[in-house]
Amino acid sequence: MRPRPDPRSYRNDAILALVLLVGTAVSLIFYRATGTYAEEPWWIALLWAAGMSLPLAARRRFPEIVAVVVSIVYAAGVVGQVAELLISQIVLFISVYTVGAWGRSRLIANITRGAIVVGMFAWLFWQLIFFSAVQDYLPDLERSTDGYMSPYIAFGAIQIFTNLLFFWGAWYFGDSAFRAARERAALEQRTAELAGARARAEAQAVALERVRIARELHDVVAHHVSVMGVQAGAARRVLASDPQAASASLSAIEASARSAVDELHRLLGTLRDDSVDSGAVAVTDAASTYGLARLPALVDEAASAGLPSTFTVIGAERAVPATVELSAYRITQEALTNARKHAGAGATADVRLRYLDDAVELEVANTGASSPRRGSGSGLGLIGMQERADAVGAVVEAGPRSRGGWLVRARFPLAVGVADSEGSASEGSASEVSASGATASDVEDTA
Repeated sequence: MRPRPDPRSYRNDAILALVLLVGTAVSLIFYRATGTYAEEPWWIALLWAAGMSLPLAARRRFPEIVAVVVSIVYAAGVVGQVAELLISQIVLFISVYTVGAWGRSRLIANITRGAIVVGMFAWLFWQLIFFSAVQDYLPDLERSTDGYMSPYIAFGAIQIFTNLLFFWGAWYFGDSAFRAARERAALEQRTAELAGARARAEAQAVALERVRIARELHDVVAHHVSVMGVQAGAARRVLASDPQAASASLSAIEASARSAVDELHRLLGTLRDDSVDSGAVAVTDAASTYGLARLPALVDEAASAGLPSTFTVIGAERAVPATVELSAYRITQEALTNARKHAGAGATADVRLRYLDDAVELEVANTGASSPRRGSGSGLGLIGMQERADAVGAVVEAGPRSRGGWLVRARFPLAVGVADSEGSASEGSASEVSASGATASDVEDTA
């Protein structure tokens, strides 16, 4: 169904009706001057003109009713020899056209137009059969058979052909206008839907970018601030008894602060770079700086911060996409940070990197507490691990070890579901993180 007309269309219809009324009245003056019709009273002619033209003011509100009224008034005027045959035929054409263009029900529109056409042609044939039209308009026309065609037959053929073209044109152009309006409305609706989808996509992109920024800030700030907190506590405890150890802790704090500032600068530079794809896993200069090659340094940093840690590589090293390297580094960083924060005094950590045929597997196991202390964490670290794993098709498991402590295991497939070496990530299997309520059966302890 095409859209309903607006108030401006109704005003235009009223103006059109008045213009056609004036045109019909002027045309009547000329027709009466030629003596074509009998001299009827002026008021009858003007009443007929008003009955023909004024209904068009409501043609879009009630197209079928207007068309029927105009057709009846037109036929009455011709039979009563009041009509003029110029503007009145334009009015009749517009009324039939409007049924096709603005009829709300196609069935009712077709029935109405069909009834008008059948009625008009029945009237035409009745005139031709009983000679009324011929005798009135062409009294000298004979039914002679001389020549190749009878004048009467020729006159009838002209009348039939003219009316066929007239009503076919009104029918065809009305339907064409209806289809065009409906297609235009559908196009506008699709355009609005696309605009809405684009707005939602933009909002989603903004939300994803905010999540990415939050994840990066959490990885940078939480790790280095945690290290600085541990070192500051150690320096405070030995400041009086062991100034040299306190100085070493302060140096570690300085190094962590410098590293944090450098990473923040790198992150801010990435955010200002419009050429960086926000949908990637923060594949920036950090992707080449923070990867599997930096894991030994990360483990040493954790050890210097008070968490004795070891690092083991199992299997032959192989090329790994930059996105996988960065994700593995950040997951290891978060796991070690959580171990420092939650495992308690005397805890140790073991980091293992396995190169398999079709994947790279990373395990970070720590001794100590098997669950975070109540109120000691926000859970954002585990969420960040899951998001990083999602982006490269990896699977992350996290939970308590069977013999105490905590285990984080991440498996990064290399054959499918990972980014290429240039850093574009494809969708893979969703990661699974078990952070609370896990048991020894939830995460197999192989560390």
